[in-house]
Amino acid sequence: MAKGGFRGGFGGMSQANMMKQAQKMQQDFLRMQKELEEKEFTAKSGGGVVTAVVNGNKELTKLTIDPDAVDPDDVEMLEDLVIAAVNEALRMYEAESEATVNKLTGGMNLGGLGF
Repeated sequence: MAKGGFRGGFGGMSQANMMKQAQKMQQDFLRMQKELEEKEFTAKSGGGVVTAVVNGNKELTKLTIDPDAVDPDDVEMLEDLVIAAVNEALRMYEAESEATVNKLTGGMNLGGLGF
């Protein structure tokens, strides 16, 4: 091995320190994940005639439809409004989830580590 070669550790960081940091990151991730699961994401469509609420488990928990939005001759528009509101609430969840992971990892790609 050439002079000054790899002697173990990463930049002076011991394996024990790396394990401690990994455990702390995992604990922080689990805490943030629990906080995210307890949140609700609300989105509206059609100028507010349809409201969808999604929880942090990506479950639709509430759907409110203004009676004025119900037109028996245009059910398709109501269906589109419901889909739009639900999808927007899910996008809000995804954005919050991604921001939470980025906050924890500093933007590092840790896909192979289960994050």
